[in-house]
Amino acid sequence: MENMMLLFAMGLILLAVGAFAGILAGLLGVGGGIILVPAFFYIFSALGYDSPQLMQICLGTSLATIIVTSIRSVVAHDRKGAVDWAILKGWVVGIAVGALIGVFTASSLRSDVLQAIFGGLAAVVGLYMIVDQSHWRLGNRMPVGVTRAVLSPMMGFLSVLMGIGGGTFGVPTMTLYNVPIHRAVATAAGFGVIIAVPSVAVFLLIEIENAPPMTIGAVNLVAFALVIAMTLITAPYGAVLAHRTNPQPLKKIFGIFLTLVALNMLRQVIF
Repeated sequence: MENMMLLFAMGLILLAVGAFAGILAGLLGVGGGIILVPAFFYIFSALGYDSPQLMQICLGTSLATIIVTSIRSVVAHDRKGAVDWAILKGWVVGIAVGALIGVFTASSLRSDVLQAIFGGLAAVVGLYMIVDQSHWRLGNRMPVGVTRAVLSPMMGFLSVLMGIGGGTFGVPTMTLYNVPIHRAVATAAGFGVIIAVPSVAVFLLIEIENAPPMTIGAVNLVAFALVIAMTLITAPYGAVLAHRTNPQPLKKIFGIFLTLVALNMLRQVIF
């Protein structure tokens, strides 16, 4: 009975997390994965699944949800004419290559190493969101040539190591190159599809020891289904809010929250 109550509570938490992640994906362009990965980690750990490959399950499951949420977000943004398809076409190959390198790298690392990588990168992202960077610029248009050839695979690689979509790194990159914030958020949803599809295809083939029930490869179907049930509902509302509000104050608050979560993950690895 106690185990059933715990499972029920975890199910409710996953539904709440999915709703929150969907709103964030549309509103702030940070990608729901940056919330899902630590949430999955704490939930699976609380259920007793302390596999040395636990982080692979968190990354794979998060990226699986991103396939669905990113497609839904792209469609919602494209109806408003906000997606820059020219940028997507120019960056698709590099991002996909980086994502594949990232998933093979992630599959060979221990959970605590991936946890440290996630914590370190998430702390940097959180601090970046706290600082007022709206006036920062690296150029007046998106880079091509060597610069794009370096940045696009790096974006895919780091995103997979964190189990996130294209928003977390894609939105800052585009705004630094003078892409308006709403267009950057909309286009970054397309980056998420490019990152997640090849990554999940590989994560489904990984063998995981002591995996939670209903797990195929490194993708837990229960967590995937519960999260998707909520993000499909909430992601379009996030996209609508993004076009009606100024998300910058919320982004600073979320940056503080994300930094605290990241530091807690690093604390668990170190101590």
